Amino acid sequence: MKSRSNTYRPTTPARELGPTVAPPRPPGLTPVLDRNIQILESRRQQEQLAATAEVRVADRITQFTGSMLFVYIHVVLFSLWTVANLGFIPHVNPWDPTFVILGTSASVEAIFLSTFVLISQNRMARSAEKRADLDLQINLLSEHEITKLVALTAAIAEHMGLETEVDQEVGELQRDVAPEQVLDEIETRKSQLNSS
Repeated sequence: MKSRSNTYRPTTPARELGPTVAPPRPPGLTPVLDRNIQILESRRQQEQLAATAEVRVADRITQFTGSMLFVYIHVVLFSLWTVANLGFIPHVNPWDPTFVILGTSASVEAIFLSTFVLISQNRMARSAEKRADLDLQINLLSEHEITKLVALTAAIAEHMGLETEVDQEVGELQRDVAPEQVLDEIETRKSQLNSS
């Protein structure tokens, strides 16, 4: 290995540089951020338009059942049903004194509502999986680009004969990460932890 004659040292100590001043905030979003937001919103609208009528109905029902209005309606209905069937309302004959009809209705409603929620959750899970795949691809691309930049910076430093404090780590940083090996290692370690 070639010996390096120069050692990089900052010319001015950090304490003499003075406080760091944050740059002024831009008046609005950068064009790239604005474009990305518009693209994501457009994609979300396309997915909503491409959804089948059944999925849209399930989403609307799930949205309504997840609201406080739904809770209030049920509190009022169940309270009136209970009070009326206990005989507390004059001139009203109890129609469900054993509350069998109420229990059956609530059970059937719960079955349908849970199905609608599952339909909506499945659709959201598919969207989340697409976004996770996109995130993974962008992260892998970024990692590859950073690796190449580290290699280029190390080559420039070596050409200029500079030594830095991170020279021992540069060799490791220049290696590309194989995602399949990382996943295999994670699964191996999980299985070892579960078996112990």
